[in-house]
Amino acid sequence: MGLIFFSIIFLIDDFPVKYLSLINTLSLKNVKLEQLRYPIGKFNKPSIITSQHLETWIKAIATFPVRLKKLVEDLEPAQYQWQYRPHGWTIAQVIHHCADSHMNSFIRFKLALTEPNPTIKPYLEAVWAELPDVSESEALNSIKILEGVHARWTILLQSLQSSDWKKSFIHPEHNKHFFLDENAGIYAWHSNHHLAHIRQAIATKGQP
Repeated sequence: MGLIFFSIIFLIDDFPVKYLSLINTLSLKNVKLEQLRYPIGKFNKPSIITSQHLETWIKAIATFPVRLKKLVEDLEPAQYQWQYRPHGWTIAQVIHHCADSHMNSFIRFKLALTEPNPTIKPYLEAVWAELPDVSESEALNSIKILEGVHARWTILLQSLQSSDWKKSFIHPEHNKHFFLDENAGIYAWHSNHHLAHIRQAIATKGQP
């Protein structure tokens, strides 16, 4: 009876230790996954957006295609299939996504500049990433799209006056107005965010 009692006490005593160990392991995995998902952190909107912020963001948007092209110029075709995180997109999918996303953003800027608070059309980015124009297309095709879009986008951004930056569009998924100055920051971040993903995939050779 004493042995049984001792065993029961041992199991009850030991259970929280194992449970806490499991929680710690899962927490560490979640932390690592979050770091892989957001290697430069999430976008933090400044409380006051200044002309210096806008200048920095426009530069990031303007130089994105050149920085992207340089980053992947030495990759072999098979290396474009490297993933930046477990169950994440490949390098090729990231590049195609950037073309999809930035085309949409450019159009949203033009809508906001020419219509009063337009409601934009969201899209299913994960589903778009599985379409044949992604799966059967070279990443270079999307880099060419980005070169053209960003060239025009930069001209547009550099032409904006102070009042233009306070024009906005409505994003129905978020149910809020996005002002163009904030959106410039989001897409400067978005460019750097996905460059970091690609660097991550290259550094780990697709085995993060």
